Amino acid sequence: MGHLHYGSPPASFAIPDRTLAHLEFVVLAKLRRKEAFALSIDREGEGRQQVWINPSSTLRFEFDGAPGDINRVWLEELIDSANAAAGMRITPEPR
Repeated sequence: MGHLHYGSPPASFAIPDRTLAHLEFVVLAKLRRKEAFALSIDREGEGRQQVWINPSSTLRFEFDGAPGDINRVWLEELIDSANAAAGMRITPEPR
């Protein structure tokens, strides 16, 4: 299980390593283009939180293990959601 650390002092979100690797790819691509977006994180039993990510955001991606190969279909889904008005939602990995 990895962690996304957001802000200063950081709020930490536990996210599976594989999911976090895909999330990192999309977030960094958006930030390279200087695009801001909302990210919704569902926390089991704790509801949902939404954070605003922009080029001045303080982010740290922490991995516990190797995420494996990147799923291009999943990346496309995540990028599409990041470009939507409601912001990026972490969806289950498609097969």
